[in-house]
Amino acid sequence: MDNIRDRAKDKFPMVLLTLLSIVQALALEFLWDHARDRTDLLEWSVAVIPGWLQIAATLDVIILIWLMYAGMLMRFRWTPTTMDSTIPFIVGLIQFLMIDIMGAEHFALWVVVVGLTFGTLVVVNHRAMKRARLDVANREFFDQFLPATLRDFVPQIIVVVALLVAGSWIGFSGEQGWFAVLVLVGIFIGLGYETHNAAKYWRVSMGHE
Repeated sequence: MDNIRDRAKDKFPMVLLTLLSIVQALALEFLWDHARDRTDLLEWSVAVIPGWLQIAATLDVIILIWLMYAGMLMRFRWTPTTMDSTIPFIVGLIQFLMIDIMGAEHFALWVVVVGLTFGTLVVVNHRAMKRARLDVANREFFDQFLPATLRDFVPQIIVVVALLVAGSWIGFSGEQGWFAVLVLVGIFIGLGYETHNAAKYWRVSMGHE
């Protein structure tokens, strides 16, 4: 049984990264097609700013998903479960939904979906880290940090709740304009925070900090 478990640990990163590469490539292609078909975004006016910010934020989400998975799979080993191989499909579907509903018409729903995507990534990452901590092969990294508690996820919880509330407010009030731009700026801040964390823990793993 130990041999089977070891084989799964050795093969899983390559299998999952291959699957994720396909999913992310399709998401990028879908995003490119959307941006190319939005001829209204080529006009020189303030009104196109939310549209371009929305595209940029979606691209950031795609990149962050890749960074999260690639960072985990290259640094840590853990015994994979069936759910580990299923989650990339779920994440892929969420990304496709985000791209499909981009635009002013469904902006409120898009903000809610971004919030749910952000929350899903945090849960997936924490779930994988909990099991990676149990493997002695990862002890060099995890011995430097105490197990995460709910307090450690306060910034992420605030971002998710804020996006859900903002999306609901926009949906009920119909308000967009500069409020939509502020929401998009908040999304960039949240994504930037997570990207900073990914880079920080990568440097720790590589012994650069």
